[in-house]
Amino acid sequence: MSLTQPTPPPVPTPPPGEAATRRSPVGAVISQVQHGQSRYVTVMLGVAATLGMLLLMHQFSGIIGPVFLALNLVIAAYPIHTWLRAKGTPGWLSASVMLLAVVVILLAAVVGLVWAVSSMVTELPKHSAQYFALYDQAITLLNHYGINTVGFSDIMNQINPSSLANLLLTAMSSAYSIIAVVITILATLVFLAMDTPGMRSRIKKSSADYPPLGKSLSDFTGHVRRYWVTTTIFGAIVAVLNGFALFVMGVPLAAVWALFAFLTNYIPNIGFVIGLIPPALLAMLVGGWQLALAVVVVYAVSNFVIQGIIQPRIVGETVGIVPTVSFASLLLWGSVLGALGTLVALPMTLLFKAMFIDTDPKADWAHALISTASPPRQAKRKRQPA
Repeated sequence: MSLTQPTPPPVPTPPPGEAATRRSPVGAVISQVQHGQSRYVTVMLGVAATLGMLLLMHQFSGIIGPVFLALNLVIAAYPIHTWLRAKGTPGWLSASVMLLAVVVILLAAVVGLVWAVSSMVTELPKHSAQYFALYDQAITLLNHYGINTVGFSDIMNQINPSSLANLLLTAMSSAYSIIAVVITILATLVFLAMDTPGMRSRIKKSSADYPPLGKSLSDFTGHVRRYWVTTTIFGAIVAVLNGFALFVMGVPLAAVWALFAFLTNYIPNIGFVIGLIPPALLAMLVGGWQLALAVVVVYAVSNFVIQGIIQPRIVGETVGIVPTVSFASLLLWGSVLGALGTLVALPMTLLFKAMFIDTDPKADWAHALISTASPPRQAKRKRQPA
């Protein structure tokens, strides 16, 4: 029997050149460069995948836009279903009542928009004489100061009340596209209403293996609901104030402009400007630049006080998207999804935030850049006792 100890297996050692490279400053630099290249490749692949996804969404914008808007409407009206269920109403009946409420609101908005545009088409040609009188005054003033008015004359001759009315009429004549969008939304609403009774249980089952997903989707629906409800309430307040001010100042179609201001209020950031332009132009035709300036001041003050001060304080940081990201979302989703993209710009950004940022523990840095609220994981840690 041998008393010698077994020889331990040799420890693998890197080649002398490699070990020296690791220990040297040059080796550390090479390692950092390789790590940087790997990160660069990862970032570029992510950018390429994002661009590809946006191009694909743009290709199918006629479907994605209406479907996502229908989803937003169902999310906003979902408390009707839960309230009726709490009262003992059968699931199918509560979902049907919710669907009926959403359809009535949607059709009312479409009818209101058609009425507003048709009223503009009827009213604008009545003020062609005032328009050309202002045009002559502007030309005289510019010539007095020695300014060349050739290009200005060409533009102003093309932009007049009659041409604007014809442009609106042409837009309304393409009603088949609007009808197609409305039909897509209504069909999506029907199927979403059919899925509503069992939606909560399915979401719980799907997020059982990954709880952050369920939490982020729950936060998304709450944020979207608060966004639509508060936008509707404060948009109605602003519309009533603006309509009353226009009526007092004697601007024609005050009710039409109030409804138009309410509808354009759903477009973030620039909706206020879109709703201001028609009544300001009509006020200039009726009462000159003084009345137009008064309209601009009234709209600016009401928008700043109601939607710039009061509304953010009541909403708080529920949505939590910084203004720059909100405006960038409007540009991005407007170009990807078209006109409907301007309506669902902020909810679409909230969806991507919920799917790709709130569910990733390593993405707190991105959350801090785009959101005014603390990341969900940080907020949870702050609530824990020390």
